[in-house]
Amino acid sequence: MKSRTDLSTQEIESIINDTEACHVAMVDAEGMPYVLPFNFGFREGRLYIHSGPEGKKIDVWRRNPNVCVAFSSDYKMRIQNEAVACSYSMRYRSVLIHGKVSQIDDLEEKKRVLNIIMAKYSGKDDFTYSLPALTNVNVFEIAIGKIEGRAYGY
Repeated sequence: MKSRTDLSTQEIESIINDTEACHVAMVDAEGMPYVLPFNFGFREGRLYIHSGPEGKKIDVWRRNPNVCVAFSSDYKMRIQNEAVACSYSMRYRSVLIHGKVSQIDDLEEKKRVLNIIMAKYSGKDDFTYSLPALTNVNVFEIAIGKIEGRAYGY
């Protein structure tokens, strides 16, 4: 995994884990950008998302699995001089992950990944899943190729 950033691995992981939803950018069949928000799980340097069994995004990924995933957090207004409009800016922390989406079909692996995603939002990581629930959800790993990060104003 290559990294282009001045942030440490710990800072990058903190930004990712502090973000409530990531935004996955892709390019559709007409060459147009397409961006969607996702709940996600990130553990041991691996990024996972899930979705329903159908949709435009799945068609797009079958044609072109390359994606860029954006995470951002800690927005705060930064003011140098209250009377000067151009002195206002926004502090933030952000990470971009460039990678490729691949679908996970193995039911045991789906359970494991869904538990990682559930742990992010619930604090618990041991859930049960019915067979219909597992077969009616798509689970994906985004293989990380490059990471970029920035903290502005911090």
